Amino acid sequence: MDTVEAKFKALMIEAQRGDAAAYQALLLALSGHLRAFFRRRLSGDPDSGEDLVQETLIAVHNQRHTWLPEEPFTPWVHAIAKYKLIDHLRRDTRRAEDPLPEDDGHALVEDSLHDAATARRDLGRLLAELPPRFRLPIEQVKLEGLSVEEAAARTGMSASAVKIGIHRGMKALARSLLGGRDEHR
Repeated sequence: MDTVEAKFKALMIEAQRGDAAAYQALLLALSGHLRAFFRRRLSGDPDSGEDLVQETLIAVHNQRHTWLPEEPFTPWVHAIAKYKLIDHLRRDTRRAEDPLPEDDGHALVEDSLHDAATARRDLGRLLAELPPRFRLPIEQVKLEGLSVEEAAARTGMSASAVKIGIHRGMKALARSLLGGRDEHR
């Protein structure tokens, strides 16, 4: 294991144990690491790179409960950063290519509300296919915004079981969406 990975992993483990100083040190070290990551990918847009560093750090903070100590840390962070970069590039491309419609915006709001209702319905159907040990942690942590500990207390599961339920449930949802195929094939 390289020294950067070892340092990040050790800090994250301590942060997950409640060490605020370790968490602060991790976020500071990640800031520099992510700046370099985005600088290599956005050479002509340093302002966006800084925005993406902040967005990624927020996502790391919000999703820190999903990282498992036995897994490598840096690839987990890079995956989050990659998705933030992809979202940024999509937004930037849309901004350049799609001028806003001339109407008063009511059609956009109606379409958005319809899309949201459809997404909620589809998500409900997908979640209903999962066993409760997967469905409940996903609903409570990912949809309701509870912490892993709060979901564990509500369900009577251990915090580890909640994390594992989320991880396995998300994999099952991905397989379901891919028609039963493994996502890495």
